[in-house]
Amino acid sequence: MTMKKIVLKVELQSERTKQKVMKTTSGISGVESVNMDMKDMKLTVTGEIDPVKVVGKLRKLCHTEIVSVGAAKESEKKAEEKIENIAKAAIVTAPLSYSHVYYPPPPYYVGTVEEYPNSGCVIC
Repeated sequence: MTMKKIVLKVELQSERTKQKVMKTTSGISGVESVNMDMKDMKLTVTGEIDPVKVVGKLRKLCHTEIVSVGAAKESEKKAEEKIENIAKAAIVTAPLSYSHVYYPPPPYYVGTVEEYPNSGCVIC
């Protein structure tokens, strides 16, 4: 998925509902940032997320509508690419080592014991 910026209109009745909305939204996997504008009652969520999934979770708490869905800013993408490039450059593979010489286990000798070693019976 690509980075998306989702703007939602939420109807909050109390401060406690706002806290629950912020906690629920930030707990969704893929969310990068959550911003709340109390003046316009708008919640802005940025990340690699599905807007329908976010709205489904928030509708359990309050009335929620999708205002807009769009791509995240380009500067964030470029910053991410720089971080990824730095991370890739920082990864150094360990040198290959010689394998350990494996010695086979010592042989297992089995001795046989006859019950009556001096018996003269040939048939038994």
